Amino acid sequence: MGTGAYDTGCSPSMLDTERELADQRAGDARRVGDHAMDRGYTSIFRERLFAGKVVVITGGGSGIGRCTAHELASLGAVVALIGRTPEKLETVAVEVTDDGGVATTYPCDIRDEDKVKAAIAGILDAHGRIDGLVNNAGGQFSAPIASISLKGWDAVVRTNLHGGFLMARECYCQWMRDHGGSIVNIAGDIWQGRPDMAHSAAARAGMINFTMSAACEWAVSGVRVNTVAPGWIASSGLDNYPASRAELIRQFQEFVPMRRMGTEAEVSAAIAFLLSPAAAYISGATLRVDGATSSAPRCATLPMPVRSTTWNGFHRYKVPAVLAVRRHP
Repeated sequence: MGTGAYDTGCSPSMLDTERELADQRAGDARRVGDHAMDRGYTSIFRERLFAGKVVVITGGGSGIGRCTAHELASLGAVVALIGRTPEKLETVAVEVTDDGGVATTYPCDIRDEDKVKAAIAGILDAHGRIDGLVNNAGGQFSAPIASISLKGWDAVVRTNLHGGFLMARECYCQWMRDHGGSIVNIAGDIWQGRPDMAHSAAARAGMINFTMSAACEWAVSGVRVNTVAPGWIASSGLDNYPASRAELIRQFQEFVPMRRMGTEAEVSAAIAFLLSPAAAYISGATLRVDGATSSAPRCATLPMPVRSTTWNGFHRYKVPAVLAVRRHP
C-alpha cells in the first residue's frame, strides 16, 4: 500500500483508496471520499454527543488513540490522555485545544499498579468523574515463538493485557462501580492465529475474554464493557516496525477482502459508537473493524471489489511513512 504513482497493473479500487489518503497527506484536495477536511474533525455522530463526559484514553499520544481523542473531543468530551511519553501526550493535547476541545495529560506506565491508581485518582481530582475508558495502549514486536524470551513475552503481555486490566479495574473501583460508565478495550485480529506475533495475540485474546467476564460482573453497576478488534489499519504504529518488514506491511491489503487497509477514523467511529447511548444494550461484545479479514481463510482466492468506500474524518491524519512509497505489482 502506498501513496505514490502506481503502475497500470494496480486495481482501480486500490488506486482509489490510495489516492484518497494521498490527497489528505498532500493537503491539496483536503478531502477523503465526500467528506470535507477543512473544518476540523468530521464525525458521523451528532454534535455535543459527549458533552459533559470525561473519557480516559490510554495510548493517547499517537495512532488510533490520538485519532479517538480528537473525535471524542470534537463531540464535546473532556479527554484525559494516558501514555508513557509526556511529549507525545502534550502534542496531542495542544492539537485538541487548538481545535477547540479540552484535553489533559497523565504520563503513566500502565503496567505499574501504583502509577495506574495514582493516575485515575488524579483524573478524578481534576475532572470529578470518569464516564468512559478506551483501553487502547499496546505494543509488540515481530518474532517467531521459538526466539521469544520470557522477558520479551512478559513485556508484551504486561502492556497488552495486564495494563488494560489495571486501567479497567481502577476506573471501576474508583468511580464506575457507584456511577456507571462504559469501557472499550482494543484488541486485534487474532481469529486465525498471528504467526510472529504470538505474544500479542495471546494477550489480545485474553483481553477479549476479560471483556466478556467484566461485562457480566459489572453490569450490576451499570457498566458496559466491549472490545473493538481492528484489523490492518494505516496508522502511525506501522512505522515502528523494522525496515525489513516494510514490503510485507505494504502487502497486508492483499489479504483483506476489501483490498485496502482501514483508517484510524474507522476504528475511532466504532469506539465512539460503543461509548454512546445508542449502545446501551451492547456489552461483552467484540466489534471487528477489519474489512472481513478475520472471516477470510488465508488460502482463499478472493475477487477484487468492484467498489469500496473509505471513511476518514480525521483532519490531522498523516499517512505512515512506510506506506508513502511507490509500490510495484
